[in-house]
Amino acid sequence: MNVNLTFLAVALRKGQTKTERKLWSRLRAQQMEGLKFRRQQHMRQSAKDQIRDKWFTEQGYKVLRFWDNEIFENFTGVLNCIREKLL
Repeated sequence: MNVNLTFLAVALRKGQTKTERKLWSRLRAQQMEGLKFRRQQHMRQSAKDQIRDKWFTEQGYKVLRFWDNEIFENFTGVLNCIREKLL
């Protein structure tokens, strides 16, 4: 990872929302099925999301999105959904 990406990664982790902290507390350190997860930067524009999602899919990644309220109101369901997509 180059210096600019490392700086960005550190900045994103330090600026996490409460929702992100909750979810990543369960996804980091290969706690789910021994798999490694990657974070991606937030972008608000739908068209850019679609382009980025297409690129990630072409690279072999699965992109999942959850609303904040899903994390807080149905955290177990979100984790189960992630597990189902892994299988």
